[in-house]
Amino acid sequence: MRIARVLTAALFMLGVAVSPALADSTPSASPSADGDAPTEAGTSFRTATEIDQGQEATAGGSTGDYLYWSYPADAGQRPTVQATVKLPEASTRHAAQTWQIDVYDGLRRRQACQYGAQTRTAAQDAATVELSCTLRTVRAWSETWANDPLPGTYYVRLTVLDLQVSDLGLPVDAEVRVDAKDIGGSAAVDGSLGRPLVPGIATASEGSGDAEDSDSPTAVLSSIEPDDGWASGWWTDRWAWTAAGGVLAALAGVGGYTLTRGSGRPSRVPPGA
Repeated sequence: MRIARVLTAALFMLGVAVSPALADSTPSASPSADGDAPTEAGTSFRTATEIDQGQEATAGGSTGDYLYWSYPADAGQRPTVQATVKLPEASTRHAAQTWQIDVYDGLRRRQACQYGAQTRTAAQDAATVELSCTLRTVRAWSETWANDPLPGTYYVRLTVLDLQVSDLGLPVDAEVRVDAKDIGGSAAVDGSLGRPLVPGIATASEGSGDAEDSDSPTAVLSSIEPDDGWASGWWTDRWAWTAAGGVLAALAGVGGYTLTRGSGRPSRVPPGA
């Protein structure tokens, strides 16, 4: 009975320790697209349209244009960018078209897609082309020479790569959406950035007081950030599993001692011995 109580207590403590981690690793509900969703795209990094995660942005443009959006990504997140291009009428096109999405971090380093159809060719009679790019998990810290994704602003660029010259300038409509999955402690590292890679954030913080009161002009090229602030993923399931391991080790020691110490009573000596 004593061993059963020890095991029951161990299982209970393990459940208490792991449940916050499970709640943290579960993707949060993404906000649905609403009337505030952007309806245009930028034409360069500096004019990229800001969107939030879970927000569906739309834009109209011409075939051959570069369309840019930007979004925030924090440590421990694995973003997935999805884009849908509504092509011009098939009767107005003369050949197949190849479209591509590229993702850049706050230092404008191109980030590789872990998986997804980043480049696709649409047949001449196709109505739409769908693209997808899932990045590597954003790390809280990295070596300066590495190309790891880091917290900050990310840029999405959508463009056509291959088409006939006669098809340039035809109208197209694009839809872009970014969702992120919280990976948890498996992606945690020992270290963190001093500041997220948000273009213009260092310039804006140099002046004393508010930006409006500063004598020199300041430039904040991106104002978006996660809903609960940067470095919101400080809690990872590593904490939970470490605590659970310590509790189980302690309870295993108590159980082992209980099994090996015996009853503690002296054995009875048979009469006449």
